[in-house]
Amino acid sequence: MLDTTVNDQVTEFLERFGGALEAGDIEAAVAMFQADSYWRDLVSFTWNIKTMEGPEQVRDMLEAQLSSTKPRAWRIADGELPTEEGGIITAWISFETDVARGYGLVRLKDGLIWTLLTTMVELKGHEEPLGYERPLGAKHGAGKHRKTWAEEIEEERSTLGYTKQPYTVIIGGGQGGIALGARLRQLGVPTIIVEKNDKPGDSWRNRYKSLCLHDPVWYDHLPYLPFPPNWPVFAPKDKIGDWLEMYTKIMELNYWTRSEVTKATWDDAAKEWVVKVNRDGEDVVLRPKQLVFATGMSGKANVPELPGMEKFKGDQHHSSKHPGPDAYTGKKAVVVGSNNSAHDICAALWEADVDVTMVQRSTTHIVRSEPLMEIGLGDLYSERAVENGVTHHKADLIFASLPYKILHEFQIPVYEKIREVDAEFYAGLEKAGFKLDWGADGSGLFMKYLRRGSGYYIDVGASQLIIDGKIKLAHGQVTEVVEDGVILDDGTKLEADVIVYATGYGSMNGWVADLIDPETADRVGKVWGLGSDTPKDPGPWEGEQRNMWKPTQVENLWMHGGNLHQSRHYSQFLSLQIKARMEGIPTPVYGLQEVHHTG
Repeated sequence: MLDTTVNDQVTEFLERFGGALEAGDIEAAVAMFQADSYWRDLVSFTWNIKTMEGPEQVRDMLEAQLSSTKPRAWRIADGELPTEEGGIITAWISFETDVARGYGLVRLKDGLIWTLLTTMVELKGHEEPLGYERPLGAKHGAGKHRKTWAEEIEEERSTLGYTKQPYTVIIGGGQGGIALGARLRQLGVPTIIVEKNDKPGDSWRNRYKSLCLHDPVWYDHLPYLPFPPNWPVFAPKDKIGDWLEMYTKIMELNYWTRSEVTKATWDDAAKEWVVKVNRDGEDVVLRPKQLVFATGMSGKANVPELPGMEKFKGDQHHSSKHPGPDAYTGKKAVVVGSNNSAHDICAALWEADVDVTMVQRSTTHIVRSEPLMEIGLGDLYSERAVENGVTHHKADLIFASLPYKILHEFQIPVYEKIREVDAEFYAGLEKAGFKLDWGADGSGLFMKYLRRGSGYYIDVGASQLIIDGKIKLAHGQVTEVVEDGVILDDGTKLEADVIVYATGYGSMNGWVADLIDPETADRVGKVWGLGSDTPKDPGPWEGEQRNMWKPTQVENLWMHGGNLHQSRHYSQFLSLQIKARMEGIPTPVYGLQEVHHTG
């Protein structure tokens, strides 16, 4: 029998909350939040990605935005039933604003809002042509000199960027640029994606040959077109490359390969960007209104500058340029670094009969893939989750509904459980001399990723090789490169025929400095991180990913990237922000992020 009490409670609450907002009674609305409450808004109220922490911040936002937002029609979302567990009522909700339709998730505690997620789904009058609204495609009837679909596509591709200007240019054609390009295409925003490689997917194909996704398939779908049900849980890099190439083609993206942006400048008089592109040897100037850097978190390699590098007689390269192990069979390799790429490369080298030593410079967080999938992700992204009605769309919103301020509190018990389950595994690593950490507060992998984007390895086999001594381990900093190896800071010499610098990547901000200028990069400020005041994520607290998927301090300049999950999820909100600007819809931004750190 259906418990209507919870349903009635939520319905009554939403009527009161919506009524207060419609009446402009901000104090009544604020009084409906717990003292320790959080309202995370993805574009619908703030035209930003912003978390309001506590009633005072909620009041400030509503005072700034309520009169222009005009929210209404708050109700339980169609087909959803609120649930109650442990004194917390959770309900999927829908609402409208003056210009958009929204969807969200509310958690009520003692009759007041504990967490509220509000997201923009679509702009009124500018809905995506989905479902019943999908295009007919075939042109029934007859007419002279009609163009076929293929002819129309060819005309668009031959004119856009030449006789017609794109509204948006996306620099970088990896998964981020492709996902955003697909969203903008469906919204009718003329867009060109500029990619230096020969084909879509080459950013995956060109990496070391053992690379595969460490995230599971349920976490990694692209917009509109999920992976088929027989897709492997962890896809190899070349398979992902082929999927991205196919996706780019069937989503009809204007994707310029063998193209490189050489310079971008802002024309303040025309309020547009001047983007110089070398397209397969031809110089083309594009003049978009919006410029998006989708150059990837793993885009700008950190290559160390060490004394004596020019003397080394073997091969040396950054992990992003690693060709694979085949050329090094029977030789000695030193891999500098101890995160994901270092482990993957070391394991592949060992498999190819290379004598390999990993240089661990600082502690690393390790978590085996199996418990991470089951304990860390299983409730949201797994076959079990899908069977329970948790699609990746729902999972994205559940994950987004947990405010960053308290997310670590939910993560700590997950990693305590993993630590307990895998105690023998971790004891083996420590016995082998591997220096482990669990994040600054024991909150593990996801918080490390969100705070700094580095410092971890999802184990798919390399850790056992370290435990067994098959991958040798050294500690310290490389102070010098000599003809036949490296010298560490304790004087140890490691002989090498090949040195791989698995030393990570710099901020996406570096691409802004290179392609626009350093001053513009400084105006944008640090990209990525939450301001958690933990290693590589300096304060003050921001409460959101710095400068990602939202307005920056530089007019009409956007940053888009992250893993496949983030590329899929946040491309929705970035595309709506861009579409609104193209259509002249007012977009009063609340809480534009201040710049505390450059670079």
